Amino acid sequence: MSKRRTAALGLACILLAVMVTACSITTDTLSPVEEQASSSEQVVDTANNSVADEETTVSEDAGAESVADAAAENSSNHDDAEDYVWDSADMILIGLNGSSITTDGDGVTVEGSTATISSAGTYSLSGSLTDGQIIVDTEDEDIVRLILNGVDLNCSTSAPIFIASSEKVIIVLADGTENRVSDAASYVFEDAEEDEPNAAIFSKSDLTITGSGSLTVTGNYNDGIASKDGLIIDGGSITVDAIDDGIRGKDYLIVKEGSITVNAQGDGLKSDNEEDTEKGYISIEAGTLNITSGGDAIQAQTDVLVAGGNITLSSGGGSGTYIDETTSAKGIKGTVNVNIDGGTFNIDSADDAIHSNGSITVNAGSFVIASGDDGMHADSSLDINDGDVQITKSYEGLESAEITINGGTFHIVASDDGINIAGGNDGSGMNWGPGQGGQMPQGDGMAPDGAAAPDGGMAPGGGPGQGGRPGGGGMDQFAASGDYHLTINGGMIVVDAGGDGLDSNGSVDMTGGVVLVNGPTNNGNGALDCGTFNITGGFLMAAGSSGMAEAPDDSSSQYSVLINFDSAQAAGSLVHIQSSAGDEILTFAPTKQYQSIVFSSPKLANGETYDVYLGGSSTGTPNDSLYEGGSYTPGTQYTSLTISGMVTRIGSRTR
Repeated sequence: MSKRRTAALGLACILLAVMVTACSITTDTLSPVEEQASSSEQVVDTANNSVADEETTVSEDAGAESVADAAAENSSNHDDAEDYVWDSADMILIGLNGSSITTDGDGVTVEGSTATISSAGTYSLSGSLTDGQIIVDTEDEDIVRLILNGVDLNCSTSAPIFIASSEKVIIVLADGTENRVSDAASYVFEDAEEDEPNAAIFSKSDLTITGSGSLTVTGNYNDGIASKDGLIIDGGSITVDAIDDGIRGKDYLIVKEGSITVNAQGDGLKSDNEEDTEKGYISIEAGTLNITSGGDAIQAQTDVLVAGGNITLSSGGGSGTYIDETTSAKGIKGTVNVNIDGGTFNIDSADDAIHSNGSITVNAGSFVIASGDDGMHADSSLDINDGDVQITKSYEGLESAEITINGGTFHIVASDDGINIAGGNDGSGMNWGPGQGGQMPQGDGMAPDGAAAPDGGMAPGGGPGQGGRPGGGGMDQFAASGDYHLTINGGMIVVDAGGDGLDSNGSVDMTGGVVLVNGPTNNGNGALDCGTFNITGGFLMAAGSSGMAEAPDDSSSQYSVLINFDSAQAAGSLVHIQSSAGDEILTFAPTKQYQSIVFSSPKLANGETYDVYLGGSSTGTPNDSLYEGGSYTPGTQYTSLTISGMVTRIGSRTR
């Protein structure tokens, strides 16, 4: 698979044609609908799209299906097993003695409190420098190893560790040692035009950090750890506190193992090569990461690739923080692609939790997300094949021009749309202040009797009429497009939406899975809001307001029911559907006030009559408010209906 990228103003040009293989999901407690939540192995061919906005132009190229595929398209890295092997008998000792340095071998020149290493080899450093510097400056083609054997390095004028020139450098954190590196708030450069070094540990060459000791880095001037080439972290307990970026590898940043804690006022982990389209990527293979950032927690100019690890991210002050319109404070940002094959994620972000200007592919992983904007946003395509995704707070839960869900478990809470199909990079939910980011108090948009509040009027609760949406820039400004597409082939999807539950500015195809929608309560939105909705399989239950209620299309091949009730029903009040023979078809307790339901199931049959009840109780086991087993004690029979077409509509304002 080729990758042809061109960088323009640091932003990427791509087209994503993704072939994904559906994964299955087991929902043991939902036996009558588990066939809908589990899809047999199949290949989904996602249509090629061209989506453009002010940040990203999408052209012919392909997104990767997995981390391995994406990694194969990026440049190779400098890692070599031989780098980690050396003979201790060949080590050259460097002693740090406060304001002086001693050494016992060749290859090191000492001048006052500065040691310059000019030859390849293995050097062991111990002791402390109150104000000094370790410089590596060699033209040798072999590796330089710096073994930190309990050091405390401080420099008042520059980077305490400065790798000016070397083929490759590896920093080894010796077993059982604690090592500290700290710079000053200002640097003194020989040339006033110079701006390097600009990190407490700064390298102009490929750099690797390994070992089982600890390293604490304080970047008072700018970055904590930075390499102008590639940077690999292969172990150790590393803590970085930086005035700007925490850890930066220009060509690439690879985390193979280790425990990493970053507190950065800029970005946490960063790779920012804008000239070479095969570089500028971040790869996380394993380890424990705890990153707090003022900007993006993880930010790559091209790809972010995650194969595993335990990852905790907080960006921009978290999901409840107002940020400036010009600030990017995303949890994970891969400008071209984000590929996730596994890992555990806990993300609290002021901006999108996971973002790409191109594509996102999730094949596995466990996610707990709170976002001030979108939970997952991809300008072009978002493909989820498996995983456990809990979005506890968002403006919109999942958003992209194309979303394909083949498997997984999803619990999505959104103040606006649960799943939104729209192209481009929007800031619709950004916490930019009242009226700009969905942070104004929302009313339910209903008059006390459940009817819509008048246009421009205020519904109970102080929110605007017409749905209680925030004003100003908080609303999506997307045009509909036939290229925008939501495909649901499997999975368990539970949505709690203040706006539309499923919103597509194009089409929806549902072939399998279980979809449960709670909300909205305001009549300016609907549980479903789609250009077209074709359902051929799966289990769909969507409860919400009646003003904008929609059903799947009459051209579908699976039967659906749309019922608009005469009055709003209380949250938790059961809606029950059973066949004329008394067999349970549906027992569901919406978690929010509702006046409409849309229901589709393979159990609905043409010509059959069904009784609809409201209220009552069930002895069954609820799973996400869907009851299974047990017996139903009837409440009030609302209606009986007979399936006579693909969509049976009951009540006023049905569409």
